[in-house]
Amino acid sequence: MNLPKVNIPSFLKNKYILTLVVFGVWVAFFDQNNLWDRAKLSSRIEQLEKQKHHYQVEIEQNERKLSEIQESPESLEKFAREEYLMKKKDEDIFVIVEKD
Repeated sequence: MNLPKVNIPSFLKNKYILTLVVFGVWVAFFDQNNLWDRAKLSSRIEQLEKQKHHYQVEIEQNERKLSEIQESPESLEKFAREEYLMKKKDEDIFVIVEKD
């Protein structure tokens, strides 16, 4: 019985190359830090960096508002009137609520 000869490429016969290919496949797909998990973590890091930038900008704005309020009594009064609906004794406040 004659079996047909299978032509195996020469680079697969080299045990070092074969070991390197198996190692590469293992690291890429089966390892704890595989490519899929690294891509997800990279995406999450990018999302958190954007969120960090957003909060840093918001902190800067709030610090500016705080320093403005602390420096001027007029701005403190304006802030109290706008944010907490405070009023003087002889004033009436009308709150207008916009419906969506």
